[in-house]
Amino acid sequence: MWESICLTLAATAGNNIGKVLQKKGTGILPPLSFKFKVIRAYAVNKSWLVGFLIDISGALLMLRALSLAPVSVIQPVSGCGLAILSIFSHFYLQEVMNVIDWLGITLAGIGTIGVGAGGEEQVASSVSILQLPWLAFFVVILFVLLNGWLRICKRQRREQELMEYEVVEEIIYGLESGILFGMASVISKIGFVFVQQGFSKMLIPLCVSISICCSGTGFYYQTRGLKHGRAIVISTCAAVASIVTGVLAGMLALGERLPSAPVARLSLLLGWLFIMMGVILLVSSTRLMRHLPWPLQNLIPSGADRNFSLRKTGSHRVKDPSPAAVIPAATLHHLIPTPAKEKA
Repeated sequence: MWESICLTLAATAGNNIGKVLQKKGTGILPPLSFKFKVIRAYAVNKSWLVGFLIDISGALLMLRALSLAPVSVIQPVSGCGLAILSIFSHFYLQEVMNVIDWLGITLAGIGTIGVGAGGEEQVASSVSILQLPWLAFFVVILFVLLNGWLRICKRQRREQELMEYEVVEEIIYGLESGILFGMASVISKIGFVFVQQGFSKMLIPLCVSISICCSGTGFYYQTRGLKHGRAIVISTCAAVASIVTGVLAGMLALGERLPSAPVARLSLLLGWLFIMMGVILLVSSTRLMRHLPWPLQNLIPSGADRNFSLRKTGSHRVKDPSPAAVIPAATLHHLIPTPAKEKA
C-alpha cells in the first residue's frame, strides 16, 4: 500500500510541477499549433520540454499506482499534488506562503499518512460488465441535471441583465470538471481490473484513451467556468468532486471496500477528510487571509506578492498541451512572475 501511495505522490508531483514548468516556458512561445516552426520552438525550449517530460512521467507513474491499489485510495492521495506544488513554488520559485498554506500542506500530509495507515491490500475486484452501463448512465443523468440547472441559471442571468456569473454556475462548472477528473482515474483502473480477470490486455490502452478524453473534457468545462467565474470556487469544487467521485465510483462500481478493522477504517476516513480540508485551504488561502483580524494580517506573512485578483485569474487561460490530468488554474497563475501577469 505504501508503495502505491509513494508512486501516487511522485506522479501527482510530476503532473503539477511539469505543468508549471510548461507554463513558464510558454511565456516566450507562440500559441501551440501543428506548424513545424512552432513545434520546433517548443521542442528546443528547455523549460517547456523538461516540464513536458516530467508531466508524462507523472502520468505513467499514476497508471502504475492505479494498477497496484484501489482508486478510492489513489484518487484522494493525488489531491496532495497541490501541497507538493506549493512547497516546490516556495523553495524553487521563491514564492511567499502564508500560514494557511502551511496548514493546508500539513493537513494534506497527515491525511496521506492516515490513508496509508488505514488502507489495506485487497484482492482483485470482481467487476461485472453489467455494472458499467449503470455507472455511465448515472454519470450521464447527473450531467443532464447539472447542465439543465446551468441553463436555467444562465437564462435568469440574461433576463436580469447580469454580466457576472452566479455562484451556482461556478459550482456547477467546478462539479462537472471534478467529476470528469475523478472518472478518468476510475476508467483507467477498470482496464487493469478487467485484465486481472482474464480479459484482453488491449483493454488497458482503450481505457487509458477514454480516460484521457475524460480529462480533456474536464479541462474544457473548467476553462469555460474560469473564463468569467471565480477560480477559488471552481477549483475548490473541482478538487473535492474529483476525490469524492473517485472514492464513490471505486466502491460502488469496482467493489472496493473499507478496511474491516475499526481503527484502520477510522484512519482511512479521517485521511480522506484531512486531504480534502488541506486542498480547500490551499485553494482558498488568499481569501481566508483577507478575513483574518487586521493585527494578525500584519504579523503573518500573507504571500500577497504571489496573488492577485481572483476575477482576473479566472479570465486568463492557457491551453495545456499535455493529455494528463490538470491542476487548478489558480495555482498556475500564482506561479507566474508578476511582470508576466502584467503583460498578459
